[in-house]
Amino acid sequence: MGGWVRSQVPLSVGWSMGDQPDPDLFRMAAAIGLTGVTTPKEFGGQGHSFATLVVVCEILAAVDFGFAMSLVNTQNVGVRLCRSASDAEQSRYLPRILAAEISACTALTEPGTGSDVAAIATRATQTARGWRLTGEKTWIVNGRHAGLAVVFAQSSNAGDADGIGGFLVDLDRAGVRRYPVDSGFAQTSMGTGGFVLEDVAAEALVLPPGTAFKSILTEINAARTYVAAMCNAMLGAAIAQAAGYGAKRRSFGNPLAHYAAWRHPFGAAETDLAASRALTARAVDMIVEGADAQLAAAEAKIAAVQAAQLHIPQMLHAMGAAGLKPEYCFARHLAAAQVAGFTDGATSILRDRVARLTRSKTDTPKR
Repeated sequence: MGGWVRSQVPLSVGWSMGDQPDPDLFRMAAAIGLTGVTTPKEFGGQGHSFATLVVVCEILAAVDFGFAMSLVNTQNVGVRLCRSASDAEQSRYLPRILAAEISACTALTEPGTGSDVAAIATRATQTARGWRLTGEKTWIVNGRHAGLAVVFAQSSNAGDADGIGGFLVDLDRAGVRRYPVDSGFAQTSMGTGGFVLEDVAAEALVLPPGTAFKSILTEINAARTYVAAMCNAMLGAAIAQAAGYGAKRRSFGNPLAHYAAWRHPFGAAETDLAASRALTARAVDMIVEGADAQLAAAEAKIAAVQAAQLHIPQMLHAMGAAGLKPEYCFARHLAAAQVAGFTDGATSILRDRVARLTRSKTDTPKR
């Protein structure tokens, strides 16, 4: 797999400048199993563990964070189908996901709702014809091209976490209006987009109200952990490229790496990366063991995002203007580190989460 990913590096050059990956690239990824890493073998997947998925995410993100996010989000919907969908829905959609004939997405974020998941405003109404959905989702990975979505919507009163359900929606249905989401931090390989649902029929209820919100809180720990691993991989790639450049580029008669002042930022970057990797490994182990990983996942993501946001620019500085060339990773990874700070829980929200979880462990009950 690593060799295939490295061979795609030239194709990723334009992805930070608005180019989109060729659909054939996703089919090539599917051919080596990347759309079904943790999908059980009995459903046609690879049947690997979460720990293996994290390694896959690291390898992909070292080249391009957006492409890694696109693939992992498609494969996650495939896993959801295995767990919750009917035989008919599995037969209809799962082979297409595994073959990358369609991409898929999980739709939580709305124009007025981000980290506050309980405030979801998209409405789900049960009728004689089944569930009907009305609302808007935005900033969704794969949103601009996904054929299938797990859409979270409110079936009860506003703000009622137990009223939130997860619904399988065919995004090619009438009543779905799709749009791309673009920004100055171009990450078109992530396929970021949104869609408006106007009385759209859901294919199925895959996460019933009363269980969906709890599922979100559990599964987001895994997402935070693999995003942390991706940030570690991006920083590792930046360090490696800058160090390689410094060993060859000569200044005043010596390689750049000869000068202590040039080397100093690498010591700080390597130290923070080692600490971040340790926190990420702890979160991975807890998720694999089925332990409560809320605190570990939040700490891992905070550390990894902060390390990437701090040190990738310093590695670019160590490269000088040469680092701005598109064949190097810096333009992509600088943007991606900022995007990662919002993905699956903004850093400020996670800091508060860590403070509250830590406080709950140290508070002594009043007598």
